[in-house]
Amino acid sequence: MLIIFFLEKDLPEEQRISVEKRLKESSLVNNVRYVSTEQALVRFKQNFPELQGVIENIEINPFPASFETNLAEENLSPETILRFIQVMKDMDGIEDAQFNRDWVERMESLSRLAQAIGLFLGGILALASFFIISNVIRLNVFARRDEIEILRLVGGTNLYIRVPFILEGVILGILGGAVSLALLFLLVKFFPLYLGASLGALNDIINFRYLSLTQISLLIAGSVIIGLLGSLSSLARFLRV
Repeated sequence: MLIIFFLEKDLPEEQRISVEKRLKESSLVNNVRYVSTEQALVRFKQNFPELQGVIENIEINPFPASFETNLAEENLSPETILRFIQVMKDMDGIEDAQFNRDWVERMESLSRLAQAIGLFLGGILALASFFIISNVIRLNVFARRDEIEILRLVGGTNLYIRVPFILEGVILGILGGAVSLALLFLLVKFFPLYLGASLGALNDIINFRYLSLTQISLLIAGSVIIGLLGSLSSLARFLRV
């Protein structure tokens, strides 16, 4: 994505260098090109030769100096792009910025829609996992009724009888999280290869990335919580010790 930052007229060289340094130091920027007023005028004459007469009637050069920047190839969120542009526009020496606002706003809307769909599907899967684990624990409670009755007769405590089922639910949750991580890894690894060049221009927008370590930890923690809640719910209803 190309972003052009127009500089103020008669900007001192020290301030221009400061703006250029700020752009180059940003991790979001891939490269920076300085375009002087003379270069901008020459480029306009080359691109629009039919309008040269209009420019010749103007005694001054109407084109400001600018920095042309390309964002890094990594998949940047629209919020990050807009925040970066606003920070640069607030910097002394920059008068305005030109970029494809419609594209950014559409990507922002698409990102919000994808997040909403992800939360909705994630909620459904979490509920499904909860009920599956709860039913598995319930079936195990019924299958071990005789063993539970013997434990009661020999003085087994509530905690002693319940802990194995609770651990089973937690283990089922962890296994479910691990399987989902493995399937997601295969999807991220091989789905782009299956699509090949069919994405066309979308290859520059859609970037298949695996989860970060923090996201993996949160997913496993969520799986443990779902397994724990599922087992506790089933024990509360079907195992009265």
